[in-house]
Amino acid sequence: MATALQAAAAAPEPADVVIRGGTVHDGSAGAPYVGDVAIKGDRIVYVGTRAPMAAARTIDASGMIVTPGFIDPHTHADGFLRAPDAATRVNAAWLYQGVTSVMIGVDGGGTPDVGDDARKLTASGVGTNIVPFVGFGAVRQRVLGQAARAPDAAELARMQGLVVKAMCEGATGLSTGLFYAPQSFARTEEVITVAREAAKRGGLYDTHQRDESSYSIGLLGSVREVLAIGRDAGMPVHFAHIKALGVDLQGQASAIITLIETARAQGQAVTADQYPWLASGTSIDAALLPRWAVDGGDAALLNRLDDPPMLARIRADMADNMRRRGGAASLLLISDGFEWTGKTLEKQAQDWQLDPRDAALRIIRDSLSGRAAGRQGRGTGVASFNMAQADVDLLMQQPWVVTSSDGSDGHPRMFASFPEKYQRYVKERPVITRTDFIHRSTGRTADIYKLAGRGYLRPGYYADVAVIDPEKFMPRADYLKPRELSDGVMHLFVNGTAALADGKATGALPGRVLLRPTPAECP
Repeated sequence: MATALQAAAAAPEPADVVIRGGTVHDGSAGAPYVGDVAIKGDRIVYVGTRAPMAAARTIDASGMIVTPGFIDPHTHADGFLRAPDAATRVNAAWLYQGVTSVMIGVDGGGTPDVGDDARKLTASGVGTNIVPFVGFGAVRQRVLGQAARAPDAAELARMQGLVVKAMCEGATGLSTGLFYAPQSFARTEEVITVAREAAKRGGLYDTHQRDESSYSIGLLGSVREVLAIGRDAGMPVHFAHIKALGVDLQGQASAIITLIETARAQGQAVTADQYPWLASGTSIDAALLPRWAVDGGDAALLNRLDDPPMLARIRADMADNMRRRGGAASLLLISDGFEWTGKTLEKQAQDWQLDPRDAALRIIRDSLSGRAAGRQGRGTGVASFNMAQADVDLLMQQPWVVTSSDGSDGHPRMFASFPEKYQRYVKERPVITRTDFIHRSTGRTADIYKLAGRGYLRPGYYADVAVIDPEKFMPRADYLKPRELSDGVMHLFVNGTAALADGKATGALPGRVLLRPTPAECP
């Protein structure tokens, strides 16, 4: 009897789920092995060659990859996460890629009201974990509106105060989108002054840099600006969707790498993310309009478009912007539900019998009318085919570059970036290894963003776990059908709850808002 009691006492507590016999990639750069992963509640309780405990449910993962859930450091998932219906808040576009955590508030757009926003998201329920940034653009616009001027001392102090508030409420760092107005109107020193408040509270500087092309200070000048902001503010810097954009810059990936490697060798913390597509995505106004034309917002832009001398100047600047992006034939109009959807700007201009610049302005005017009627961002999405394959490959091979989607509506990267990278750059063209792909979609990303207990398969870590069929993991979305769900993720757990089972969404909303612990330097 004593022996039986001792054996019962020594037996491990049963798990909720045991995933058996899969090829385990634990999120590190180490070699995979065949083994088991056990989950109880919201935590991983075992990772190894053979789980010793019983389980309420066992998943046979023979022939499958078992990996931490992917972490997407740059997304525009708000349309899903903030939808009124639970079926949309599941965030299926990301779940079907194996993604369990997404960053929001990127490109400078993150609300300073981080705490209130987190409460609302938590109350409504979401399918994936969420990591919020406070945005320099949102902060600047709250204080200065759309004005193309520097803040005075009082206004700068208000901007700093909004960043302090957001960081103390759990933001992971400060994001900027200095390419976009009104952020583009800020000088470097203004950005540094505001960024220091995030730096004091342990934040990361995440940036869509001022120029990925040759619009203003040039790509390499912009890289130097990012590095200077990080040094002077005293914080790690992260380049969002790093690239060499446009015909003037193709072939300059090696120069970007040299600048960043030099900074890293000098002790600066510098990382980047990248999506695996040759076409970028933005709005046609951001791609083609000169920044001076949007000073003051929509009303001011319309006034300039109605002023013949101003219009002539705008059209002249648009010609050069169109050239640097490869011409009208390289711009695919991707917003859904319009007569121009799926056509190049060149083709739509021919259909309307207009110069491509005037066709673009017609679309922009339609968007301005839509925004005036409350339909934000109406109809202006564009995929811009402007990157060189050799540049994409070279940047992808850098150990400090992780996987992202920059997922935005109308571009297939929203629904397919992680399987696209796996199919095109691991299987078809072995630019990186499978272990590299997984490490730099999981653990490496968690390390950069200091996501405690995430990104690795380790006992005690949160149970964000994917079971993926390596033969079926592939994108279905493309540029003409950008909203097709990806294939191959057979099971996906978010905080221990099944979000996908047998390749289908369960409808569960187990995601959490991952707020940083309150820094000591808070009121």
